[in-house]
Amino acid sequence: MQVFNVQGMTCGHCVKGVTRAVQEQDAAAQVEVDLAARQVRVQSALASEQILAAIRDEGYQAELA
Repeated sequence: MQVFNVQGMTCGHCVKGVTRAVQEQDAAAQVEVDLAARQVRVQSALASEQILAAIRDEGYQAELA
């Protein structure tokens, strides 16, 4: 499980956007978003840099936690 700190997420639409962005890269990825903690946890075969790129491409600031 990889954990990322993601800034700018405020609502369910943000959660769907981040989840979709990761799952477009890996359809089998499990994505858990904690809005209050501003964290995204991802179980995936993708490298962390690929996940970060997907989240950033969606318009959010992201870094490894």
